[in-house]
Amino acid sequence: MEKIIAIAIPVFLALIGLELAYGWFKQRNTYRLNDALSSLSQGLISQLLALVTQLFQIGLYVLVFRIAAIFPRARIWDAWYGWVIAIVLFDFCDYWLHRAGHESAVMWAAHVVHHQSQYFNFSTALRQESAIAFIGWIFYLPMALLGVPPDLFALAGLAVLIYQFWIHTEHIGKLGWFDRIFSSPSNHRVHHAVNDQYIDKNYGGMLVIWDRMFGTFAEEKEPCVYGTRTPLRSWNPVWAILAEYWALAQAAKSMRSWPDRLRLLIKKPGWRPAYALAENPAPAFDLRQAAVLYDPPQARTGRAFTFTALAQFALMMTGTALYLWYAQSISYDRSIMLTAVIIAGLWGLGAFLENRLGAGRMVIIDLIGMAVVGLSFVSL
Repeated sequence: MEKIIAIAIPVFLALIGLELAYGWFKQRNTYRLNDALSSLSQGLISQLLALVTQLFQIGLYVLVFRIAAIFPRARIWDAWYGWVIAIVLFDFCDYWLHRAGHESAVMWAAHVVHHQSQYFNFSTALRQESAIAFIGWIFYLPMALLGVPPDLFALAGLAVLIYQFWIHTEHIGKLGWFDRIFSSPSNHRVHHAVNDQYIDKNYGGMLVIWDRMFGTFAEEKEPCVYGTRTPLRSWNPVWAILAEYWALAQAAKSMRSWPDRLRLLIKKPGWRPAYALAENPAPAFDLRQAAVLYDPPQARTGRAFTFTALAQFALMMTGTALYLWYAQSISYDRSIMLTAVIIAGLWGLGAFLENRLGAGRMVIIDLIGMAVVGLSFVSL
């Protein structure tokens, strides 16, 4: 599976390049270098952390499948229609996971990474969350109980994930009947928008019929404003993952009881007991303010900045691709080391984009990381 992802990386980059070129040709560019690199960095981190959290990615599913599967040897899973059923089942389970990711604060803290970009393009599709697997595996256990084999479960998940790549674009309009059945660019633009009428709508990954069935569908009518209602305003990839957890921890300090702290985690994002809201009222949401783009001064520098940022990302991407390709032959302790080294390099890129770290210091971080990796493998 890791090799499939490694092969897919250049394909995704080529499609991003095509969308970028099309946008320039149509004089409607939907990309910004700093934002795109930030989103792509999160995509790399999600794959890196997946390699060291296999227990939650697939391990617990396999355990339940072996112990409690009702139809573990059903021939249906070997037929082509069995594969179709597995994909539909995965999409159904994913709908509820996705919905929980918006309706429970602790799960939103994991899922929010995917929504932090103020742009909507193919790079946003790759801005995948890293922490959702620690809780999300529970939502797929019905498939294990039904006897969907682990390898088919993984392939179904990959199919649903890859499908969602193309729906992250502003260059494809409404598609008529297709929009009524499938998740489409129009439907998914709504999902990423912070406009009042679009909040918490259109969760379907491949099929939007789940949203129509369970009352969470909204049609795209007015222009979408993307991002989150509490903007991240940072290119720091580590902070992007931890920011919402930190906000929850700070909010928990104002709670007067442990039951309220528990409710804070379980209830919808932004929930507070009445006394907390009275002491610290939440500001009213302003859509115009949400549309203001995060634009630190470094983003306005010239070609040297662009080349340096792209070179740094290319180095981290190449390291990740090689790591994915050889992942099965790398020991767990070295996997953790490689994951930490590449994340450190991506942190350096984020700091460079924010003008908090110069190119020289970013290179030093890279050299230290390469030295650590080299010494580790020389000792084999």
